[in-house]
Amino acid sequence: MTVQPKARHRTQLVLMHPVVFLGAWVLLGTVLALQDWINLHRWGYHISFVIELEAWDMEFLIFGILSFLMWRFAGTFIQNGRLGRVLAAAFPLSVAVSVLKEMTFVLFFPNLPLNRPHMSYWERLQFHLYANVVNDMVIFWCSVFLFRGLGYYQRSLKSENIAAQLEVQLSNARLSALRMQLNPHFLFNAMNSISSLMRTDVDAADEMLEQLSSLLRISLERGSAQLIPLSDEIEFIEVYLSMQDRRYSDRIRRRVTVDPELYDVLVPAMILQPIVENAYVHGLSKIEKNGDLLIEVHRQQSYVEFTITNSGVGLIASSQKPSGHGVGISNLCNRLRLHYGEKGSFELTQLDSNLVRVRIRFPIQTSDGHSEHPTRFGAE
Repeated sequence: MTVQPKARHRTQLVLMHPVVFLGAWVLLGTVLALQDWINLHRWGYHISFVIELEAWDMEFLIFGILSFLMWRFAGTFIQNGRLGRVLAAAFPLSVAVSVLKEMTFVLFFPNLPLNRPHMSYWERLQFHLYANVVNDMVIFWCSVFLFRGLGYYQRSLKSENIAAQLEVQLSNARLSALRMQLNPHFLFNAMNSISSLMRTDVDAADEMLEQLSSLLRISLERGSAQLIPLSDEIEFIEVYLSMQDRRYSDRIRRRVTVDPELYDVLVPAMILQPIVENAYVHGLSKIEKNGDLLIEVHRQQSYVEFTITNSGVGLIASSQKPSGHGVGISNLCNRLRLHYGEKGSFELTQLDSNLVRVRIRFPIQTSDGHSEHPTRFGAE
């Protein structure tokens, strides 16, 4: 989240590099020299462009050096000091800088002004001060307010960085809370299934308990990771489906299809389990035989798309709503929103009276940090 502000900060540092900073002043002098030379020729004065260029470039180079020194030694005060104190301190400094600039300029150009009798150094200095001191002070104050503006800009960037970091921390806290909510919900339902099976098939209940232990081990090995490789999620859901196979015996035909190129794609942890659990609870558990469950994971351009289709009694008969109000479904929708914002989608559709489809879609993001379509909020 904070990549962009850091990039802008680096850009600002480049602009304040001595070579870039002084180069900008010289470029400004060159533009003004060209403008002045064109105007003089238009008015009938014939002056060498080289002389114009040397004079203007040297003048603005001196301004650039003095401004950079002011930035180097007084930049912090100008940026962060109280405005009244800055103005009070800058006024005498503006006079001193203007005089120093003209003294240096006159030293480098003893032949200026042109078409005048020979003048001593002090006479030429007096001439230039009288002609240019107001312009010099205006340019000085432009530099002061430029540095002051950079201070406001830096503080604005710092505030944006802090706000971005807080937003990421808040999103991670919300995601962690959702994970803490989801794990007990899954565990409670699994234990309830095992308890029910104990009355009819103790061996199957025992095997389901071992499979539940495997799921808990997988979950613990993930730690607090919010995004995991799709291969890990498929491993988790395969164990979960094996548990359901024991419970529903031969009543359910299931198939899992995954594009091999997507196994390294990062997906939200436990993205499939709540949907599959919903399919069993609200659909497949209501039929006596020939139930179907199809899980497909395919690439759609720069997105990964999950499609879970199950037979059963349909949404209306099971009192399900397309938006989903169960803990698992609402939890999943919240996590998709936190991870991907508007780029993630969840769709629950009744295809016919006995067939329901869930479709989940979000941008592809791989484990090496490269995202073909960046997420809104990244999480560990």
